[in-house]
Parts: sequence; structure tokens; C-alpha cells
Amino acid sequence: MEFDHAGIATDDLDDLADLYDGLLDATLAHEEEFDGLRVAFLDLGNGHLELLEPLEPLPGAEGAIPRYLDEHGPGIHHLALRTDDIEAALDTAREAGVDLVDEEPRPGAWGHHVAFLHPATTGGVLVEFVER
Repeated sequence: MEFDHAGIATDDLDDLADLYDGLLDATLAHEEEFDGLRVAFLDLGNGHLELLEPLEPLPGAEGAIPRYLDEHGPGIHHLALRTDDIEAALDTAREAGVDLVDEEPRPGAWGHHVAFLHPATTGGVLVEFVER
């Protein structure tokens, strides 16, 4: 597995993208609206930053990112690891006793297949497996 991206919850995607472009030379690689979110991937050369902004104004918007922003404010939401075989990665996680948020892969942003591991069994970190 390799690092794929860090997912960052934000309430102002444009300002954060501009900051990271100027600070890290992290240019926009992809942008879309997905699952009630505006999503932008910034290219770091060896991975991406995924910026996640709810399309609905807070409070009261539904979904994991609005809840995260409401409870924690902007910040790192998850770390994503790239795999060539997401089913095998999930099997390995199950065998290791890790609780899964997603028992089966599901569609993710940018057309990828994704599955999340529960942070209660991964050291407090929401881990995402990504198969491109």
C-alpha cells in the first residue's frame, strides 16, 4: 500500500486551496461535487490533499463531513491508502480484528472504489482504502 491522500474537512474550499497552492505548490488535479460535498484533490507530487466542503450550509446538513465540522471544526478527517486489491485489503483488516465502516467497497470521489476502517480500532484515525 501507498499513501494516496489526506482528507481535510473545510467550510471554505477555495480559500484553503489557495493557501495550499501558495504554501505547498499544491495545484488542483481534480474537482467535483460528490455525495453532498464539493471535493477538490490538490496534487502534492507523491499524493494528494482532498479538500471536502459541504454543499449545504451548516448547521443541520447531513453527512459525515458536516457532522465532523460541527463537532470538531475544520481539519484532517481521514488518511487514505492506495491498494491494488481493496477486497484483499478488507480481508486483511478483518483478520487483524479491525472494525470496518464499510464491509464492501463503495463508489468514491474521482471514480475510485473506497472503504473505511473504524477509528476505534485504528489508533483513533479514520483510515480509507482506495482502489483507483
